[in-house]
Amino acid sequence: MARKNQTLGEFIIENQEAFPYSSGELSRLINSIRLAAKVVNHEVNKAGLVDITGAVGETNIQGEEQQKLDVYANEKFIQTLTNREIVCGIASEENDDFITIQGQNKDHQNKYVLLMDPLDGSSNIDVNVSVGTIFSVYRRVTPIGTPVTKEDFLQPGNKQVAAGYVVYGTSTMLVYTTGHGVNGFTLNPAIGTYYLSHPNMQFSETGRIYSINEGNYNHFPQGVKDYIKYCQAEEEDRPYTSRYIGSLVSDIHRNMIKGGIYIYPKSSKSSNGKLRLLYECNPMAFIAEQAGGKASDGFQRIMDIKPKELHQRVPFFCGSKKMVEKAEEFMKNAPE
Repeated sequence: MARKNQTLGEFIIENQEAFPYSSGELSRLINSIRLAAKVVNHEVNKAGLVDITGAVGETNIQGEEQQKLDVYANEKFIQTLTNREIVCGIASEENDDFITIQGQNKDHQNKYVLLMDPLDGSSNIDVNVSVGTIFSVYRRVTPIGTPVTKEDFLQPGNKQVAAGYVVYGTSTMLVYTTGHGVNGFTLNPAIGTYYLSHPNMQFSETGRIYSINEGNYNHFPQGVKDYIKYCQAEEEDRPYTSRYIGSLVSDIHRNMIKGGIYIYPKSSKSSNGKLRLLYECNPMAFIAEQAGGKASDGFQRIMDIKPKELHQRVPFFCGSKKMVEKAEEFMKNAPE
């Protein structure tokens, strides 16, 4: 039973029985993410004091300019997970291809693969706006003892065994699910320990916040334009409040606490949207559903989409259930 203010370590131990296929690996994996997040958090908090802000001068596989902290966070998470030999493979938004982890005995005995966006919203770091880490865990589908293949990573989101995010903000929080609800843990920086601060997190059934980059309004599909007009209409419970940070972790986190919807649709500039199915949408969809919310691409459940490539992009509608359903209604009824 979750108790407010219990440590993350205590929570993991007490809930290990909820992992029916695990003999401790998944618990160790969450612990490793906790450790890597503390290291990254320490570096994020030094932004402005040391030379870790700004661009590296290189681009990632998506053609986006890499920030120094993108590279740092990516290296720290990979290093921590590799050294502890907990996963058999890692796929990162910052890497062209997946990484195979053999282990000291080169026997590929671990059961899990991890996919991650090591530093979501990193372009905000220069202006001291919250950023985050997103992660997703699957059981491998290829035989244990063999090297992982792309098949282990190209699984639909409904096969996830764990997902979560870390938000580096006014306080640092680790929020995650293993399919038994969503719990949030806040880091006490004085002693380096995470405490359960937000047990059983839930989206309200509906909300009053919509989060979308309205600067792209002219490029949106008609259904999205119609939904925005609906949100802005002077009605009994509207207009809704527009809040958009530009950091997926921060926007979803706020809307889960306050009630709202996040939308990053396709557009005439981005035919498939901008967000990555494997590194951002699937883990956030798993968290949203476990918190009583909903996530779709505007027409179908995000976690039922079968991935075709590691860096696949999809439109994303995520948040309070009734708000997502209303947005889907506008998408369905919009003219072609």
